[in-house]
Amino acid sequence: MDIGRKRRHSVRISRRAFGVAAAGLFSGLAVDSEAVAQGRSGPPEPAAAGDRRGGDGGPSELRGMWLASVDNRDWPSQPGLSAAQQRAELIAYLDVAVQRRLNTVFFQVRPSADALWPSPYEPWSVFLTGVQGQDPGWDPLGAAVEEAHRRGLELHAWFNPYRVAIHTDLAQLAPTHPARLHPEWVVPYGGKLYYNPGIPEVRRFVQDAMLDAVRRYRIDAVHWDDYFYPYPVAGEVFDDDEAYARYGAGFPDRASWRRHNIDLLVHEMAARVRWARPGVRFGISPFGVWRNSSTDPLGSDTSAGVQTYDHLFADTRSWVREGWIDYVVPQLYWNIGFPAADYAKLLPWWAEVARGTRVQLYLGEALYKAGDPAQPAPWQDPGELSRHLTLASEVPEVRGHSFFSAKEVATDPFGAMARVVADHYEQG
Repeated sequence: MDIGRKRRHSVRISRRAFGVAAAGLFSGLAVDSEAVAQGRSGPPEPAAAGDRRGGDGGPSELRGMWLASVDNRDWPSQPGLSAAQQRAELIAYLDVAVQRRLNTVFFQVRPSADALWPSPYEPWSVFLTGVQGQDPGWDPLGAAVEEAHRRGLELHAWFNPYRVAIHTDLAQLAPTHPARLHPEWVVPYGGKLYYNPGIPEVRRFVQDAMLDAVRRYRIDAVHWDDYFYPYPVAGEVFDDDEAYARYGAGFPDRASWRRHNIDLLVHEMAARVRWARPGVRFGISPFGVWRNSSTDPLGSDTSAGVQTYDHLFADTRSWVREGWIDYVVPQLYWNIGFPAADYAKLLPWWAEVARGTRVQLYLGEALYKAGDPAQPAPWQDPGELSRHLTLASEVPEVRGHSFFSAKEVATDPFGAMARVVADHYEQG
């Protein structure tokens, strides 16, 4: 979903009973930072589009963008900026969303087991000041909620449940970081640190940490991306032997146990979000391929090298069919006609998954690929993404789209976003 996206090219079992869940500083973005800091920056014209409410509480048509903070991908542009500069950049992105006639921002507020709000569970994010745990002098999530709502935008708080760090050195974490206090919770893998999803205390802790934001702020939704168990890395093993030996009895194999762990995370979190703040939605943006049809007849007509069910141990199809989540945003980050994972084949597959459920289907779009010379020929045409929306408009289950990510929405170096707006977002 975030920094890992650009680098990726890429027998059902009976369910065990679930326990009861607990009740501009760069071109195109510059604004008057002093005015913003003093609260004098008003929303631009025209007002955010597509903000009429659907009967289920969400926009009648979602038009979203992901605003990533991990590794300073989108925001803030670099660590160590002043509070006024950070706020100005954030406000500028919200203004860009309005100018592009979007209505939803997925704001990454827990990028690596740290926080973009004053959390009692985890330290301030390193991506703010460059020093994990250092107070940035303001409350980014609180400001984002307030300023997004002033502009008619929904603010979905985007959390990464299990990633601890984008390095493997526990000593680099803040001294009070829970991962340093509980090193037995942590697994190094693929050059990163992760919490172990197989430990019940870990699952409860990460839920508690995320729910703190739900209780504090009037966010519109809790949003997760595609990282559950980590993407496979050749030649490496995710070392959860001890947890499996302790908690894996009764499962036919380790994969089934791992899927159960992620199922519990999703099922419990859904119930706890609704208990903590009724009306807040819960959505997930998974990798676009659940399983290939060659692996499972229920799977899609794809030949992807990664399958979420088998490699991330995330049974994304079942979460939709069982209605555990409120919306799903599969990352359909491939062009129409791409041999291994054709957008035009995945679109109807996901529509069929959502059909007859209460789960809203939105589609994740790879704006970042438009014009990238390393991408296949269709991405060298600024009309490729617009064709995605045209194709989806014929599928009634599709309720909108979201674009990765905010930097490309703002700068639009290839003109693909402007084409989408002109072709699809000019009306309403």
